Amino acid sequence: MALSSTGVRVGRVSGLWRYPVKSMAGEPLARADVTWHGMSGDRRWAFVRNAAVRNGFPWLTLRERGDLAHYQPSFADPLRPDQSAVVVRTPAGATFDVADPALAQELHAAGARPIKLDRGAFDTFPLSIITTGSIRGLSLAVGRELDVRRFRPNVLVETDEPEGFAEDGWVGRELLMGGLRLRVDKRDGRCAVITIDPVTTQRDPAILRAVVTDREGCLGVYGSTVMPGSLAIGDEVILQA
Repeated sequence: MALSSTGVRVGRVSGLWRYPVKSMAGEPLARADVTWHGMSGDRRWAFVRNAAVRNGFPWLTLRERGDLAHYQPSFADPLRPDQSAVVVRTPAGATFDVADPALAQELHAAGARPIKLDRGAFDTFPLSIITTGSIRGLSLAVGRELDVRRFRPNVLVETDEPEGFAEDGWVGRELLMGGLRLRVDKRDGRCAVITIDPVTTQRDPAILRAVVTDREGCLGVYGSTVMPGSLAIGDEVILQA
């Protein structure tokens, strides 16, 4: 590990994604702005299940419809995502505004309606981070290479230590990535979403079983913003002293 003036380098940013619509396909980015409410444009729209109980988990997610991974949302103005309209390209190639009733009609089998959330539809904290070491470790446990997209992170960190689950040791500490400073708040407790292949939509329960058995149900970490800023592919990741 290489020391910096403010801490210890633990890797570099090797992947960035935002998810304009919760549980739909992610949008890969070369750089991103991060505010107090997470990555700009991330999960600002979601579909609510009409049948959800008032105090239950209301969102329509991949757990109900694995093919949501094939719906591709994007911003009309990608440089101003929090002020931009969102359009969604369906698996059949049609394009709708996210609030178009025709899109809700296409998802009607699940009984859902769109809502906009200015602060994002997050399950726990607004930023999710995972390392290449964690992807590699779980891949070895299940006996095949796993696509990082099934874990739906905002940030993928290529760690200087090639093996292991380095991010577990970051909980309670701060990271500096480019101009962004964030706090690592907790490990990321996983659910059935990680069993769904983002390409084929086939489900493999063995992946979640391995995480539950070997990793106490957690893989990756959640974080929140300490100092807003931008980050980009290739930025060093510094663990603050």
